[in-house]
Amino acid sequence: MSDMSLTDPAAVPYQRIAASPGEARTPDELRGLSYPFGRWVPEHGTMFEVASGIHWTRMGLPFGLDHINLWVLDAGDGWAIVDTGVNLGASKKAWEALFAGPMAGKPVTRLIVTHYHPDHLGLAGWLCKRWGIPLEIARTEYLLARTLTLDVHDKAPPEAVDFSIRAGWPDAAVDQLRNKPWGHFNKIVYPLPLGFKRIRDKDVLDIGGRGWRVVTGRGHAPEHSCLVSDDGIMIAGDQVLPRITSNVSVYPTEPYADPLGDWLESIETLRHIDPGVMVLPAHNEPFTGLHTRLDQLRDDHFDKLAKLTAFCAEPRTAFESFATLFRKPVGESDYGIATGEAVAHLHWLEERGRIRRISDAAGVDRFVAV
Repeated sequence: MSDMSLTDPAAVPYQRIAASPGEARTPDELRGLSYPFGRWVPEHGTMFEVASGIHWTRMGLPFGLDHINLWVLDAGDGWAIVDTGVNLGASKKAWEALFAGPMAGKPVTRLIVTHYHPDHLGLAGWLCKRWGIPLEIARTEYLLARTLTLDVHDKAPPEAVDFSIRAGWPDAAVDQLRNKPWGHFNKIVYPLPLGFKRIRDKDVLDIGGRGWRVVTGRGHAPEHSCLVSDDGIMIAGDQVLPRITSNVSVYPTEPYADPLGDWLESIETLRHIDPGVMVLPAHNEPFTGLHTRLDQLRDDHFDKLAKLTAFCAEPRTAFESFATLFRKPVGESDYGIATGEAVAHLHWLEERGRIRRISDAAGVDRFVAV
């Protein structure tokens, strides 16, 4: 599961610049968004206060998307952490450096996780155990994470193989998948606590005298929790990112889902948030211009849906649609993520009667415009 969509124009990343604490942080503008701290990012193992009592730290990731932003909130007699990083030694060392450095003198008293993906949840169990605190997370996200930690197989289960066949994968790629181990979630997720404390849409969390309203988004994850403060700060997780598009995919575990429908509905839900908030995303840098970014995300998907509809003038498989949806050729190592995204777009069109599915005797699905 990836945070970044293969549909992104992200092959040329926006340059990241680290700076010393005393160096000037100059506001920057890009594509209608404003970056209050410019391209500056905090050095690993440090914290930067983006607003009173709200601290930004950044940790590395062993993926193509090489970083995650984490948030440490002053809770008065302790600290509240939002999201955790992956379960790797380097991440634990980074947290220990913070506990011994800028967070010294107060315990961690709360841990809130926006959604189940390993870069957000990976060290939740370790942090809860270390500080003796509960994990606060939406119910669906917790239960899905618990399920995925147990979903480990010596080779791909039949449902996963069938999913790749329906998508139109080449025979050689299907055969290779059959013999691959399946289920890597638990490799970078520390064992989760047996129980959790549920957060849900419209809850207001009091942290250090500041109220944080939970706003639930869907599509990237089934019950993604954003936090919006009463003084104009939004911890957005992966629900709104400034320069990359969150992955929206169909998976073999729910092979007929319509996550893009959930995603586009969530864009409209998020329009109820004050457009002037400062958005603290999980990737890239803090920005303002929430509604402008929501428009960009919506328009990007609608553009791809229009191109895909035209492409389906002839019956097409999900695999054949890669060239229409993605800006770069898709290598075999990315067949899984590309298939998830392609099927999500095809399902959106199918659910709304714009294309129909044709299944052949070999179990391959093709889609054709109506």
